[in-house]
Amino acid sequence: MIHPILQEAPSSIETGRLLLRQPMPGDGPLLFEAVEESWPELTRWLEWAKKKPTEMDMEEQARHNQVRCLNRTDLIFQMIRRDQGQLLGTCGLYSVDWSVPRFEIGYWCRTSATGQGYVSEAVHRLMELAFVELGAQRVQIRCDADNIRSSKVAERSGFILEGILRNEMRSSEGQLVHTAIYGMIPKEYEEWKATSSFVRDHKKVKL
Repeated sequence: MIHPILQEAPSSIETGRLLLRQPMPGDGPLLFEAVEESWPELTRWLEWAKKKPTEMDMEEQARHNQVRCLNRTDLIFQMIRRDQGQLLGTCGLYSVDWSVPRFEIGYWCRTSATGQGYVSEAVHRLMELAFVELGAQRVQIRCDADNIRSSKVAERSGFILEGILRNEMRSSEGQLVHTAIYGMIPKEYEEWKATSSFVRDHKKVKL
């Protein structure tokens, strides 16, 4: 296996409505705006949302995330509306194990853009990136078992619920939570793609 830093991966990809591009310096204010708007939801579901960040914190995170992309430890993308240039959130392929290869899809979306199919659209493109372009043998999605919206994204995208890890982690408020693990392998991806409304490249994904 070649060293992860030598793995080829795109710096930006597109869907019908979205530009997914890797983080860069200067993203802090845009990220801060999205986080500020969405803090009540983020702090409920995401472990990292324990302390409300400042604009400088978000700029620091953007730069750290850029380094993670360069090192190929994660492939992180800012989720941006192509028609308005508005940053909607962050998504990507995390917990990368290039020896398999294995990836974990993660995402969050600003509150005002939820329920409009943007997350599913991004997830479908990340699935294509993982399985078709990066040769994934496994892709998974983890979420709080009580996070119905996130679970629905995984289920609509063809992922199989493999189990519930009880008391697996603590929420941002310190409460023990159960974690749902959804998984997919190449054969299941091909079956899902053949029977779903998935449309690749620049055509709009029907959600």
